[in-house]
Amino acid sequence: MKLLENSRFEQLNSALSMELDSCRIDGRLESYSCKMAGNDKKLFKVISAEGGVGPMDLQALSPPQSTLSHSPTKQYSRSYGSDGEGYLCDTISTKTLFYLISTLNASFNPDYDFSNAKSDEFSKEPSLQHVVDAIDSQLSATVGENFGAMKQMLWAAIDDEITVRECDIFSYNPDLSSDPYGEEGCIWSFNYFFYNKKLKRIVFFTCRSTSVSAMSDSGLVPDNSDYMEFPDDMEFNEE
Repeated sequence: MKLLENSRFEQLNSALSMELDSCRIDGRLESYSCKMAGNDKKLFKVISAEGGVGPMDLQALSPPQSTLSHSPTKQYSRSYGSDGEGYLCDTISTKTLFYLISTLNASFNPDYDFSNAKSDEFSKEPSLQHVVDAIDSQLSATVGENFGAMKQMLWAAIDDEITVRECDIFSYNPDLSSDPYGEEGCIWSFNYFFYNKKLKRIVFFTCRSTSVSAMSDSGLVPDNSDYMEFPDDMEFNEE
């Protein structure tokens, strides 16, 4: 996966890194080309070999955390819980799963390695509007007016980079031991992938809110001078 330069994302990332009265917000937008490099090819072979699957073989995803979709136009796989009862779930190809895992590795490198992540740690979101509403609600509730000022610019920048209505949207919802945001004091977090198969590109939007008091108690809070305040002179286009 190759990180693609995007000056609008860089500006937004600065705005999405801020310290509020009770919490610290760290948000990041990144765009990646799905072209495989040398290490990517090795990882893809490992993932395929471990599962004994081909690039287009389907693997089961977990249902979205906040809602279940039952659209008849989607592909589903029957999986089984511990009680033996079957349920329907979305599926993902081995190759697309590899793209999501590689994106995580590239974004959180070198602190975390997601090479062993499984398909059931990911979900396919039911609609673009559902994702927009979820992100807007979370950030608006936490950041307030500052997010209201930048919301239109954020979604316009994402759309220009990836053409969101042509995307499949996935989320990463790991257990606590695998979560890069699983440390004490994390209030909420999200990880969304906007995957445009035609463009062979993924936009990754990750964000977390961390309690300032919990960080202070653990000695993780640096001097306030190290924090990036919301830029007073940041321009928000109304396009």
